[in-house]
Amino acid sequence: MSVIQLDDVLKRYDTGAETIEALKYIDFYADRGEMVVVTGPSGSGKSTMLNMIGLLDTPTEGEIFLDGRNVTDFGEDERTEERRSQLGFVFQDFHLLPMLTAEENVELPSMWDTDVDRRERAVDLLERVGLGDRLTHTPDELSGGQQQRVAIARSLINEPDILLADEPTGNLDQDTGSTVLDEITRLKREENIAVVSITHDEQLVEYADRVVRIVDGVVQ
Repeated sequence: MSVIQLDDVLKRYDTGAETIEALKYIDFYADRGEMVVVTGPSGSGKSTMLNMIGLLDTPTEGEIFLDGRNVTDFGEDERTEERRSQLGFVFQDFHLLPMLTAEENVELPSMWDTDVDRRERAVDLLERVGLGDRLTHTPDELSGGQQQRVAIARSLINEPDILLADEPTGNLDQDTGSTVLDEITRLKREENIAVVSITHDEQLVEYADRVVRIVDGVVQ
């Protein structure tokens, strides 16, 4: 069973002046333990599709299944809880809080979960991405690649089933990007998670188990 599935999803936006179909009845799935890379030109619908998978937006038509459960009609509170427990996000711009240490940034998404040992999990993840000696460093004391690895560790703190990565190497040079992608690939196997990434970076395509191309809101 796929951990995430979009069935016949249409997303339509009414701007007042015109109606835009950002996604046109697309089907998509991702399984645990695989990396699916979504490519396509700017404005093709990649970000809209990632928002659907991440339960940040709802379809105009069609259905979304998360781990076999139909979550299409979930309300905002229900979708927020699913994002917190099932989904991890990695962004191009890292989105680390500058006043917090690496360890504190990683712990942040689990601050309201009293059932886990946040610090132990955060330290373990940072050690696994090669930053065990940077626990108390703030973002301005870390390189771009180190900041992205902190962001990856943070995305895994709640043990998600799906890691969503939006241009994860966009602000990194090629060598640093390769290091980050090696980490994502290793963690994908160790955590048995699905990784879905949208990108313009051909380097990322080399790490994919499967590549999906979307053009004008249609999966090619």
